[in-house]
Amino acid sequence: MRIKLIPNPSRRDYLGETVAQFGLIADNDALFALVDTGDRIELRKQDEPKLGPIYVDFAGGAVAHRRKFGGGKGQDIAKAVGISKGACPTILDGTAGLGRDSFIFASLGSSVQMVERHPVVAALLSDGLERAKRDKEIGSWVSERMSFTYSPSQSALSAGEEGELSFRPDVVYLDPMYPHPEGKKATALVKKEMRVFQSLVGGDNDADGLLDPALQMAKKRVVVKRPNYAPWLSDRKPSMSISMKKNRFDVYVLASMI
Repeated sequence: MRIKLIPNPSRRDYLGETVAQFGLIADNDALFALVDTGDRIELRKQDEPKLGPIYVDFAGGAVAHRRKFGGGKGQDIAKAVGISKGACPTILDGTAGLGRDSFIFASLGSSVQMVERHPVVAALLSDGLERAKRDKEIGSWVSERMSFTYSPSQSALSAGEEGELSFRPDVVYLDPMYPHPEGKKATALVKKEMRVFQSLVGGDNDADGLLDPALQMAKKRVVVKRPNYAPWLSDRKPSMSISMKKNRFDVYVLASMI
């Protein structure tokens, strides 16, 4: 993918290394730009500067607030993947995006492997993860519990333990992008990211193809996060669903675990 690069004078090689790692092509005329601020990598949409930058920050902001005050193991997302007082399942996040849900899983004690297939999103996630590993407050457990693979999700899910993944997970978690219908309300942050991501990434039109390999990979369950208005993934009825105000978690419990 072509993208404009705006390096920082203090570490001019950093963006060049990122481009090589994720197969990006530098293009000064590209609609999107990766900007090295010196502290982090940001994504900016060149023709809409008012949207502001998108970046990954596990140590501060909304993610840190959610970690501290989001409800711990009692929150719905923890219940969906089976995190409880006595259980911290290993989790593969097959559609990691900016890694927020993965970070919550790790903060609650689970080991999490994140998979992201879009090169620009992967670059942001990789940069945010490396900064989190150096953070004094969270760095030790982030380094122990969170890992990242850049690969098409279906390829990684099919690869198994002998392929690109470091472990076969108890749980596979999927949150594929789904079109946001006109008229649906969203927060300012979600609106901004939605505008940028729909233009940059588009929709996960092949998301239905993720369910079968996920069911084969997981030891215990597959959890799919969906908007309440969206159909079941691959039109397959889950074992149970946990509904929230705007979204739900469809939980597929493997037969051997019932």
